Amino acid sequence: MSDWKVICRVDDIPRLGARKVTRKSGGDIAVFRTAADRVFALLDRCPHKGGPLSQGIVFGDSVACPLHNWTIGLVDGCASAPDVGCAQRFSVRVEDGTVALDGLPDPWFEHDKAHVDVRQFEPIAV
Repeated sequence: MSDWKVICRVDDIPRLGARKVTRKSGGDIAVFRTAADRVFALLDRCPHKGGPLSQGIVFGDSVACPLHNWTIGLVDGCASAPDVGCAQRFSVRVEDGTVALDGLPDPWFEHDKAHVDVRQFEPIAV
């Protein structure tokens, strides 16, 4: 059963950029927006050395890890050959300009950070 949680508007995520969703446990989630306005979500941790993918460079349907430049596919979360490994993917739904993630626990945000303005480059707390 799906449990969709609205996290932001598409316009809150910069084109060819990302926003970080901070969770209470399980690691942060990086939410990416491509030049074609496609939205993807991966665990914010490169499978190589744990670099923050949300700080990487988005190009096409991929992101370059900021630590060692590994290319991670946004569609499948997997590193491009010859590198090996995958970041956990999260299901994303975009409706009427609103971005929602599936499978976040309840309560999915920290109450004291629930009203963070993502346009100020602060993490979205969940």
